[in-house]
Amino acid sequence: MFNRFIITFAFVTLVGSLSAAEKNWHDAKWTIRKKIDIDTKSTAITAPIGTTAVLVRLHEGIFSFMSGREDGSDLRFTADDHKTLLKHHVEKWDSLLNEAYVWVQVPDLKPAAATSIWLYYGNTTEAASAAAAKETYDENTTLVYHFADASKAGADSSASGVNAEGAPPPAASSLISGGMRLFGQSAIKVAANPALDWAAGAAATVSVWIKPSALQANAVILSRREGANAFILGLDNGVPFVEINTKRSTAGAPIAAGGWHHLAAVAEAGNVTVYLDGKSYGALTAALPALKGIIEIDKDTSAAAASLAGFTGEIDELQIAKVARPAGFIQLAAVNQGTGAEAAKLLVVGSDEASDHEEESEMAKHLSLIQGISKDLTIDGWVVIFLCALLAVVGWGVAIAKFFYLNKIGKANKVFLERWKKVSSDLTALDSSDANSIKSMGGTVSAKAQKLMKHSPLYHIYHLGSEEIEQRVKNGEKEAPSSSKGLSGRSIQAIKATLHGGLMREVQRLNSMLVYLTIGIAGGPYLGLLGTVIGVMITFAVIAKSGEVEVNSIAPGIAGALLATVAGLAVAIPALFAYSYLSTRIKDAVNDMETFIDEFIAKMAEHYKES
Repeated sequence: MFNRFIITFAFVTLVGSLSAAEKNWHDAKWTIRKKIDIDTKSTAITAPIGTTAVLVRLHEGIFSFMSGREDGSDLRFTADDHKTLLKHHVEKWDSLLNEAYVWVQVPDLKPAAATSIWLYYGNTTEAASAAAAKETYDENTTLVYHFADASKAGADSSASGVNAEGAPPPAASSLISGGMRLFGQSAIKVAANPALDWAAGAAATVSVWIKPSALQANAVILSRREGANAFILGLDNGVPFVEINTKRSTAGAPIAAGGWHHLAAVAEAGNVTVYLDGKSYGALTAALPALKGIIEIDKDTSAAAASLAGFTGEIDELQIAKVARPAGFIQLAAVNQGTGAEAAKLLVVGSDEASDHEEESEMAKHLSLIQGISKDLTIDGWVVIFLCALLAVVGWGVAIAKFFYLNKIGKANKVFLERWKKVSSDLTALDSSDANSIKSMGGTVSAKAQKLMKHSPLYHIYHLGSEEIEQRVKNGEKEAPSSSKGLSGRSIQAIKATLHGGLMREVQRLNSMLVYLTIGIAGGPYLGLLGTVIGVMITFAVIAKSGEVEVNSIAPGIAGALLATVAGLAVAIPALFAYSYLSTRIKDAVNDMETFIDEFIAKMAEHYKES
């Protein structure tokens, strides 16, 4: 009874967990999702942020472009509850280069905390685009220029819809997708619009990315004039500034030409704060004047701007809001939209998670096709594939066995050489009445190490040479007991010949069975070709007999016949790689043995001098 209860409880728990997991998926039609963590704590953003549009950069390393729609229209973003859809829009989607730039509205983003959102994709059949740029930004955003649309570089992505006039084509490679390259010659104008009106003393935020190509005096990035009132955002010899009615903000350290910087001006309660790269840079005690006229970018064309120059360089991501954005909002934009190390820490894109309703993968599709093709194989093709499979099994068995064997002798050689360094200083130490003196290398090797060294070809050669020395020294002592231990030149040559004979036997052992790999390399493609030729021949013979000449009657037979060639190549290519690797390892082992033989002969001639 108790066991039945346990089984029932486990079953209910399993069903409940599976059901919960299914409910935790936004929509079964979207087969893939990935978690995106926005970690403001890792980038030391401690000031309030609020609702903001976060830039998500997608590239081949973190996103499977082949698994979704080719225009990115199946993208969906949700909050961590997998229910609340987040507004987003695609600034650029390049399925050729496999890169994309997507803006996602994250409500009430918290400072010094981690916020998780989820990206869903993989609905390649039913998903219509849900990306609406004008909905991505909050109601306080009055102007957003991405400068990425080649057809209309000055298109406004905010709800205001105030497009810029006179904007040149976007620069292809900029900070975020496209950008605007400016030469300071003519102004890009933004027509007057009630959505862009500034009341006297009102709050406002202007932000833009700049990359000056040269440092100029009083270069205008953005200006707005109406009568005696004026607002200018500019760069004076590398020093960012805000000027209101001839009063200019305090100066900080200048920036260098050729680098991207985030510049923002926040007006609120009679003060303007200038931010550079997310940090407070300068200040101006002045209220925002009442301005309802046009906005000019790159150049101030009014008569009162004779002392001002046009900005030369690139700009990107120009945004204007009718509220004073908090410091955390500005800092987040500078980090998130930039390309520095902090951007990678702020936005962490997780790995793909597949749903239970996942569509068939590309690999599964290929395997399914191969399975279908195999149904059209003739008996001759199956015989060829069986032979190829047999070659593959034997070849891989030999390769794996040889790989472990070479690893074993490599370790054994290492242990032997460590002992050999001690013994080689005086080979006469091996001369002992102890029968195990040679095996134990003069008593310097333990039984455990001796057991390992038995796998070493160097130890085999050493053992062979040492026994030859021992035998010839004993014979010399019998013939001349009073003479000192020594070897004649003839004996040394004979021992050398014995060692080389041992070398040849070791080489044969190392190269044994490799012939099966060479058979796979040479025979696999020929077997495959034979199967293909026979299959094609039979296919055409059947067509000739039936008289039906169409693709549907030819293609299955040809595809089945080519499967034999694939099988042959599948045998030959891995066998070729394995053979090349093993041959190199064997060659190194043979070189070690030849080097050891030369060293052994030299030590032998040194310690057993002819008397």
